[in-house]
Amino acid sequence: MRISIVTVVERWLPAPLRSHALPIARIADSILNDADDRAVSRRIAMFSFIVRVLSGVIAYLTQVLLARWMGDFQYGVLVVVWVGAVLVGGLACLGFQTAILRFIPEYLQRGEVALLRGVVIGSRVQGFIAATLLAIIGGTGLYFFRDRLESYYLIPLYLGAVTLPMMAIAELQDGLSRAFNWADLGLWPTYVVRPLLVLVFMWVAVHLGAVPDAVTGMGAVIAATYLTSVGQLLMLARRVRRAVPPGPRDYAPSRWMSIAFPIFIVEGLFNLLTNVDIMLVGHYAAPDQVAIYYATAKTLVLLHFVYYAVKAGSAQRFSQYYANGDRTQLAVFLRDTIHWTFWPTLGLAVFLFVFGRPLLLFFGPSFGAGYPLLFILSAGILVRASIGPAEILLAMAGQQRIAAVVYVGTFVVNVALNIYLIPRYGLSGAAFAVSTSLIVETIALYTLIATRLGLRCSILTAFGPLRLRPARVEAPGHG
Repeated sequence: MRISIVTVVERWLPAPLRSHALPIARIADSILNDADDRAVSRRIAMFSFIVRVLSGVIAYLTQVLLARWMGDFQYGVLVVVWVGAVLVGGLACLGFQTAILRFIPEYLQRGEVALLRGVVIGSRVQGFIAATLLAIIGGTGLYFFRDRLESYYLIPLYLGAVTLPMMAIAELQDGLSRAFNWADLGLWPTYVVRPLLVLVFMWVAVHLGAVPDAVTGMGAVIAATYLTSVGQLLMLARRVRRAVPPGPRDYAPSRWMSIAFPIFIVEGLFNLLTNVDIMLVGHYAAPDQVAIYYATAKTLVLLHFVYYAVKAGSAQRFSQYYANGDRTQLAVFLRDTIHWTFWPTLGLAVFLFVFGRPLLLFFGPSFGAGYPLLFILSAGILVRASIGPAEILLAMAGQQRIAAVVYVGTFVVNVALNIYLIPRYGLSGAAFAVSTSLIVETIALYTLIATRLGLRCSILTAFGPLRLRPARVEAPGHG
């Protein structure tokens, strides 16, 4: 159904207001109704951002209530296990959750339906098997090395291993949904339904008499993760049946892995870069300090929403323009994504500088100690936002191998700084290590895109006439 904002303005607003509202209405109409690629990407990015904001509110409320129910110490234990489970579940996908964003548009464009059917099924089978193996290995390791762990971590870690297969399936199904431009199915289950279910299951357990500790919390996470992932699996299967005609399946595992594995390195290290500080704070500090640091990081999630929303709407467009050899359109779209990423992130950072302390105090009176960390962490996030979803462009342009090298180096810098700074400066040291690593990553990615693709990827160069330099690699799929 076409919604015309211009018609509404012309029909219902009085003349003095109409002249001022019409330019904005025309822009809104363009975003909502135009069928060109940029309009579609804007709609996906806007929808993704709205869902991310909604999910952020739900997730923030969930974390606040968990911290209130459990107290600083048990909440800190839950945080370490939960973050670890999310990390390992993503790593178990071996990069397929992003590689399919390249495979599916490519197969659709070329009419290679058998390979399309194969990658839809094969990616999830691979993720489930890999995550299950990791869960078994992790559980076995916990059994043999249980004496070296603090007792309060042991049972929650076992429960964390149970979540891994469905964590991996959820990651892959999010990628499949985005690749087909089903943004609703790629975002609602993971970012809205799952955190709501965690909150509901935890509330029910506590009100039925369960102890509000990390074990109960991980039980709620397991129930929510399995229910959400199975529901998403059923809905995705129904849509795929309508979009892809039945028939034989072809598999190209060697080609898939040759592309997915470097992406796995890049995305795995990116996720580690954004979470290794929490794990290392958990190693060096008591759980109550982990709780303060994590609450601060969750408060900053609002800044990451914009990036993830733009990323959700840009990967398939980058792949399409690069595959078509349309460097001008690629450069224009890259510039768009930089603007869409940086300016909203900057506005949200200002908002958090003003309201950050009251937000932290929702967790409890001790959490206000995390307010100074907001400024340190925001600096790195803003620098990173200044180049938009650069690593996705590199992956879609076949430059994932060299990008992987950058992420290996950045990860080493991050870990080294955390190990050096946390014992000396505590939580501030962890925040400084993360921001420094993000700045190093930003400089490296900007340099790669300039030298490999001949494109300028920075908010500082996103104004004025478009300038293209010769690209070192032109053929799709190489690098």
